[in-house]
Parts: sequence; C-alpha cells; structure tokens
Amino acid sequence: MARFTLPRDIYFGENTLEVLKELKGKRAVVVVGGGSMKKFGFLDKVESYLKEAGMEVKLIEGVEPDPSVETVMNGAKLMREFEPDWIVSIGGGSPIDAAKAMWIFYEYPEFTFEQAVVPFGLPELRQKARFAAIPSTSGTATEVTAFSVITDYKAKIKYPLADFNLTPDVAIIDPALAQTMPAKLTAHTGMDALTHAIEAYVASARSHFSDPLAMQAIVMVKENLLKSYESDKNSRNEMHIAQCLAGMAFSNALLGITHSMAHKTGAVFHIPHGCANAIFLPYVIQFNSKACGDRYAAIAKTLGLAGTTEEELVDALIDMIQDMNKKMDIPLTLKEYGVTEEDFKANIDFIAENAIEDACTGSNPRTITAEEMKKVFECSFTGEKVTF
Repeated sequence: MARFTLPRDIYFGENTLEVLKELKGKRAVVVVGGGSMKKFGFLDKVESYLKEAGMEVKLIEGVEPDPSVETVMNGAKLMREFEPDWIVSIGGGSPIDAAKAMWIFYEYPEFTFEQAVVPFGLPELRQKARFAAIPSTSGTATEVTAFSVITDYKAKIKYPLADFNLTPDVAIIDPALAQTMPAKLTAHTGMDALTHAIEAYVASARSHFSDPLAMQAIVMVKENLLKSYESDKNSRNEMHIAQCLAGMAFSNALLGITHSMAHKTGAVFHIPHGCANAIFLPYVIQFNSKACGDRYAAIAKTLGLAGTTEEELVDALIDMIQDMNKKMDIPLTLKEYGVTEEDFKANIDFIAENAIEDACTGSNPRTITAEEMKKVFECSFTGEKVTF
C-alpha cells in the first residue's frame, strides 16, 4: 500500500504571513535561526500576528546552520516548560528542521534520539501541539516534508529523521521572505530544490502523484534559478513555489544517494547541503543511468535539451546541471570546493560506509555497494566520469 501525505493547508502568495492571525490556541513557541528574520522585520510580524490571534508567545532563537542534537534537546526542554499548543518555525531549513525534532521530544520526553533516527518509527505526534512552518529560503521545502536533518557533531554524522508525523499542519509560502536571500544562498538552495525534484522523479517510491510535482518543479527551476540568482523578483517568487512542489514530490517519492552523500560529507567537510548536492548530482546521474536512464532522458526531453538517444539526453541533462553550477560559482568537484587529497583519503571509507547506511540510500533507483559508493565519491573528488 502506497501513501501520499501533504500538510493540511498550504497558504501561498503575497502577505500570506497574515494567516497566523487565524490560528486557534493559547500559547505558541516560535523557533528561529540567526538574525535575518528579525533584521527584515518578519519575526516581529509573526509575533504580532500570533498575539493578535490571542496567544502568548515565546521565542527560541539562534538555531545554528545544521542544527545539533543538543540544540534540539534544549529546545524541547523549553517547550515542555512553556507547554505551547502551536509550534511555529520561521527561517531556512535549519530552524524548521530543529523545531520538528524538538516537537518529538516535547511530546515524548522519554523518547531517545537513537529511536528517532529509525525511519518511520515515531510515535503519534499532535498530542500537545500542531506545527506551522514558514520558509525563508527556496530549497529545503521542509515546510511540506516528512523529514528533518539533525547533526550529531560528536559522531560527525547528519541524520535525516523521516516520518509522516513530521509533516507540518500548516505551510506558509510568503514570497517576500525569499527576496532577502543573498546570491550564494539562492544558488545553493536552488540546486537543492533541483536535486530534490530530480531524485524524486527517479526514486523507487515515485508514483503518479509525485511525478507531475517533480517534473513541474524541474521545469520551474530551469526557467527561474539563474534569474533568481541575479535577484529578479518574479523569478525569486517562482523559485519559492518550485522548491515547495519539489518538496511535496520527494517527501512522498523519497530521495537517493545524492542526498546520502551530501549528508555525510556535510558533517565531515562542512560543505553547505545544497552545494554538496549540486556537486554530487551529475556523478549520481551517471551511476544511476544504468538503471533509469529513460527517466533522466524524459526530464531532458521535457526541458527541450538536445539529443536523440537516451545516452545523449542523459549527457545533456548532466551538462545543463554543471553549466548552471558554473554560472552560479558552484564547484564541480570536491577538490575544487577545497577538500584536500589528504583529508579526502583520511575520511573516504568513513563517509562511504555511513552514506550506505543513510535513510535516503534505500530509495535510490540503483542498488549500490560500499565499494561502489566509495568509487562515486572518488569520481566526485577528481571529476572523473562514473562509468561502472
């Protein structure tokens, strides 16, 4: 039996933040990251609207990029003291992911992180609170997904928590927030969105429900990301919708080894997640094309890329991705990013083994061994084509 799960309500368009006035509850905790949401006035609006809804409001501020287990546990403790019936998170993927994980341990204090990382093994949430997510970046789509990525810095591993319970109740896609992104963040989050959509289109759990969302997201990213990178307002707005469509697709179709590789190198080499996805995606397409070349070719055809054979179309898709990377100053290899050969060799076995164990690997369209994973990493370091 297959399943397709979305937030109950997705609000989108200008001034969408105002829907917060309509939430019903007594207390709301707002989880936020750095200072950008405060700097641009969005945090004040969120607080004001929630208070207008008659709620007492408490802030949990300063969630770091790639949120840690410790941040999650500390936030959950504050929630247990405040007892909110709404958890509202605003910002990039990090504060929203952190708030999702806090939600688990707020409602189930005795639950452990080791239990939480087991895919689709969470207890039933919404016993104490519901969840509203407001993204400020156009990439992670965590506002509509069943995932949360948390880093265990002691183990040097990023863990994707996966459970339909984590899908927010309300997603607020207000395009004004996306206008604040700097160019580099626009590039990285945009390539994250493209990776989500492409991986969802070929993933083992894909369906007739997820395919149209994934393909539409791919088309919109191709049409708008480079212009969004150059700060075109309308393209920024379109990318905010595109990344959400990609999120709805991959939350249900699942992902693949591009994300497995990005999770594990992000924790070791501290590569921003979207940047890592952008680097790895072409090499993963080369590896996976032996199992689903027709799916990649269908993407290339839809985008109007040149080619008559399946191989030519797959190569055209790879060329398009790497051309977009070049135009947005994203490296094409780990070596170009700045990972030294010494560090790479010292960590390759560790990251390859952990990537095999990542939750995203199971839905990759082609089965991969630890030795093959290591070879794909090696190709992504040197720029050599994946031919096996």
